[in-house]
Amino acid sequence: MTWLHALLALATVAVILGVAYRPFGDYMAWVYTSHRDWKLERGIYAVIGVDPKSEQTWQAYLRGVLAFSAVGLLIVYALQRLQQWLPYSLGLGAPSEHLSFNTAASFVGNTNWQSYSPELTLGYTVQLAGLAVQNFASAAVGMSVAIALVRGLAYRRSGTIGNFWVDLIRGTLRILLPIAALGAIVLMIGGVIQNFNGFTTVTTITGATQTIPGGPTASQEVIKLLGTNGGGFFNANSSHPFENPAAWTNVFQVLLMLVIPFALPRTFGRIVGENRQGYAILAVMAVLYAASFGILTALESAAMGTAPQLAGGALEGKEQRFGIVGSTLFATTSTGTSTGAVNSMHDSYTALGGMMPMLNMMLGEVSPGGVGSGLYAILILAVIAVFISGLLIGRTPEYLGKQIGPHEIKLAALYILVMPTLVLAGTALSFALPGIRDDVANTSIWNPGAHGMSEVLYAFTSAANNNGSAFAGLTANTPWLNTALGVTILLGRFVPIVFVLALAGSFAAQDKVPTTSGTLPTHRPVFIGLLTTVTVLVTALTFFPVLALGPLAEGLM
Repeated sequence: MTWLHALLALATVAVILGVAYRPFGDYMAWVYTSHRDWKLERGIYAVIGVDPKSEQTWQAYLRGVLAFSAVGLLIVYALQRLQQWLPYSLGLGAPSEHLSFNTAASFVGNTNWQSYSPELTLGYTVQLAGLAVQNFASAAVGMSVAIALVRGLAYRRSGTIGNFWVDLIRGTLRILLPIAALGAIVLMIGGVIQNFNGFTTVTTITGATQTIPGGPTASQEVIKLLGTNGGGFFNANSSHPFENPAAWTNVFQVLLMLVIPFALPRTFGRIVGENRQGYAILAVMAVLYAASFGILTALESAAMGTAPQLAGGALEGKEQRFGIVGSTLFATTSTGTSTGAVNSMHDSYTALGGMMPMLNMMLGEVSPGGVGSGLYAILILAVIAVFISGLLIGRTPEYLGKQIGPHEIKLAALYILVMPTLVLAGTALSFALPGIRDDVANTSIWNPGAHGMSEVLYAFTSAANNNGSAFAGLTANTPWLNTALGVTILLGRFVPIVFVLALAGSFAAQDKVPTTSGTLPTHRPVFIGLLTTVTVLVTALTFFPVLALGPLAEGLM
């Protein structure tokens, strides 16, 4: 029965995404290639002093990304530190300096890692003016960078890759805002709350009193999912009935996380002028997603141990209204898309089951990845795969008519190295530095041994991949973890973007080389298999040793 439920859930999601793939992907391609600006957009351009007809070099594009994100970081930090003087603060004080930095870095970096209980820490003004705004902004930045790389592959002998400010504004106004508005209405119909009630004290049936928080939840819930952000309005995130009330809203939230990442390959195919290339990228994403969902569902429903056998599955930390399949579907989606939202506690998963969300992130989150970041990550892996195939057949590697020389492969290799370096360095420092090790072991880790190792490894994997989910047994609101994870988030977000945009500029400057008999077709099953294998092997070879110390060791005990 579990497997029938799983197949029906996967088929439902696949059919809806399949219906949306062409029209939505084509619409996003039109958004980023149209020569016409809306009146509201022209007004914004006039205010910020941008010429929408002027394209930028990759260096200028990068400066725009970094400057915009730096301003957002300062604003979110300031809003938190000034919270007690803001309206709708609900009587809450300012978070500490290190927590404010972590939160600002997290939301600007499209990570939404939360070392705090949102309903007890942040008032409505900070939630709306700071966090919700960055949910839109960081998602729009990710899509802009992806489109810049696609333009680099499509352009010929060009010194430019588009205009960041135009891409940012169009992505926000034409894609994110309309869907978020409609999605919020759907969530409110489903029972997600949207109010400014503050805290309400009620009397329970036993005569005790309980304080129930309210808030403008639906409006933030939809963009946290649509923009693959993940930060919940409540501490329990999407397991909270005010955020995710029913089984059908759970499926709707899964669709919100997947709809843009799974449609972007179509956008890619349209812009480069070859839809078959988009289908190839889509196939790799779909294979990885389906495999991860199947394995995680099998591990969580196998009922290993006395208590899970009696319960019919590993139900600890899972909501009854979602069950195992609804939980594993959501977990696979949120960690495969860099969203980080949770409707079950990953820390309560079985040892090997908890490893699967970790592996989704370690893959580089390309199944299907975050909004924008998933597409540019898998295109970087495609460059690596083409280069490897070129070595095997002894020819200069080409991708979409662009030669991959030493400069291009160095940029792709550096991109690949950033995330594992941050994950392994952060985890190692947490256990290697004497004073920090004692703090992590005695304050942060509640479950010592192999599981405690997994909690810290998961935290740095989540931060470096801009995911934001966590093994909830880890107390991260400490000076070391707030600072280290915040720095990891910023480096994990913006250092790869540097290499992506540099690669986009390098490709844009090239002319297209003609296809020959020695050119590897990158739209056929052979390349799909090669790209899938490269994606898995890069992860396996990099992370297997540290996984052996954490979830693998725990699962084999």
